[in-house]
Amino acid sequence: MTNVLVYAAGAMLIVWGAAHLAPTVKIVSSFEPISTDNRRILTMEWIAEGIVHISIGAIAIFVAAFGDSGATADLIYRCFAGLLLVIAALTTFTGARTPVIWFKICPFLLSGVAALLLARSWI
Repeated sequence: MTNVLVYAAGAMLIVWGAAHLAPTVKIVSSFEPISTDNRRILTMEWIAEGIVHISIGAIAIFVAAFGDSGATADLIYRCFAGLLLVIAALTTFTGARTPVIWFKICPFLLSGVAALLLARSWI
């Protein structure tokens, strides 16, 4: 039953990651005019963050479903929580300072997911 926290956290990350990937072309084009190199870098970074969110969510769900529920799983959840908090802090001081609402939501969402993973690791 405690894995429900991980399943919820993982699902939230997968959805948030997919939400990053879906509008990539539109997001990048909203920065026009920019150089080809800057467009490629922006595209790479936007896709990378989406992939990171999806990967963390999928791995967390996989560990909860098929891994042990002991110290190794707890360590994985804590490491993921730490990584998410770092990304949340980065977003707080960069993207969240823009008027874009999704950047303002991101630190709260990532911190909430981190809290779910930490809660599961302490149960």
